[in-house]
Amino acid sequence: MNLPIEFLNKMKELLKDEYNEFIKCYDDERYYGLRVNTLKISVEDFLKIVPFKLEKIPWTKEGFYYDKEDKLTKNPYYYAGLYYIQEPSAMAPVEFIDVLPGDRVLDICSAPGGKSMQIASKLGDHGLLVSNDISSNRLKALVKNTELFGVKNVIVTNETPERLSERLPEFFDKILVDAPCSGEGMFRKDESATKSWGIYSNEKCSIMQKYILHNAAKMLKSQGYILYSTCTFAPEENECIIHDFLSNNKNFELIPFTTYSGIDRGRSEWCKNNQDLDKCARFWPHKLKGEGHFLALLKKNDGGSNDAIYCRPKIDKKKLIPYYDFCSQYLDTTFEGNFEMYGEYLYIIPKDAPSLNGIKVIRPGWYLGTIKKDRFEPSHALALAINTCQAKNVINLSESSLDVIKYLKGETLDIEAKKGWNVISVNNFILGWAKGAGGIFKNYYPCAWRWLG
Repeated sequence: MNLPIEFLNKMKELLKDEYNEFIKCYDDERYYGLRVNTLKISVEDFLKIVPFKLEKIPWTKEGFYYDKEDKLTKNPYYYAGLYYIQEPSAMAPVEFIDVLPGDRVLDICSAPGGKSMQIASKLGDHGLLVSNDISSNRLKALVKNTELFGVKNVIVTNETPERLSERLPEFFDKILVDAPCSGEGMFRKDESATKSWGIYSNEKCSIMQKYILHNAAKMLKSQGYILYSTCTFAPEENECIIHDFLSNNKNFELIPFTTYSGIDRGRSEWCKNNQDLDKCARFWPHKLKGEGHFLALLKKNDGGSNDAIYCRPKIDKKKLIPYYDFCSQYLDTTFEGNFEMYGEYLYIIPKDAPSLNGIKVIRPGWYLGTIKKDRFEPSHALALAINTCQAKNVINLSESSLDVIKYLKGETLDIEAKKGWNVISVNNFILGWAKGAGGIFKNYYPCAWRWLG
């Protein structure tokens, strides 16, 4: 691998006796990981049905290494949202912030959504997740992942940290700052990262990281936690960011990590010999099976708490008649909550949602479908957030069925089905909708999601 000369020289100076071992690991194959979506299946049940050879990742109960030869994106369970493909060390930040059901959590730099989906799995259907990213292009992947994983209690926003902090002061229990960085820990995973390394310099990144962390602190409740992380090795973007933050925020303290074998301490010797920085954690590719991460857990010891929840005006029930008719005809349950309509689009807003006035919102909650001309058409997000026991018309296919592939490719299915809306599932895990009408079984699998292989 052709690594930047400046990077090599810098790491040699920093690591000294460790340098040769560090560089040697770049000749090895990188590690591949998946994380089980416990919103849909338990880890125990997942292990019973998957055809892959898996090995446990030590720092997360839901994470496993898999072999590169296994084509995980060509398995129907991937399209049912049973697992997320994620670099193993990238699973660590959420594990160490201890998200609990009922928490209000902000993932401030969330796209494409791997860590947000991990947070959602820990919240379950309780609490609130706000997933934000400043890049509107990157949010497309985030929205897709919230639907695929069946997340109901998430709000997706497209804002700057400053605008969020102005409108949501001291609102969150936990905040994840997985900061944009120079990406040195991604060199082995993605060689193109070596080309962008010179563009996203340590100095440029550190300015942005300080700005994000500064605004995140404003949105945290008293006794709340911020988990700051990067996938780079540079002290300027890691220990030095935390040193600067603590120097300017005396009401915060660093919390030490419960470490696992191979996880290193922060390097206080790389930043003014501040011994407190040893409480940070470093994941090195030559010490464990992962590409590299830096973590710092910060606790806010004093400050305020903003418990104000926006009281939304109740929607006219008459507008919801088509939705209730659909539930009565095709579901064995009716989902209730804080309904809101944006044009013809119907959402259930999370229970603990704040006022979103002045915030650019991409998804205000769980997207149920559209109501137009007194007719309700269900969304793909609705299908993927329910289970087969909640649907009246179910076409259940086996994992090896050719009809599964035909459905995922958007093709018409030659299957006898009930008139109207049916859910298509693989071994009782829902893939999406299809509709029977006039002797035709129309495929409603989203065009942008279709199997291309």
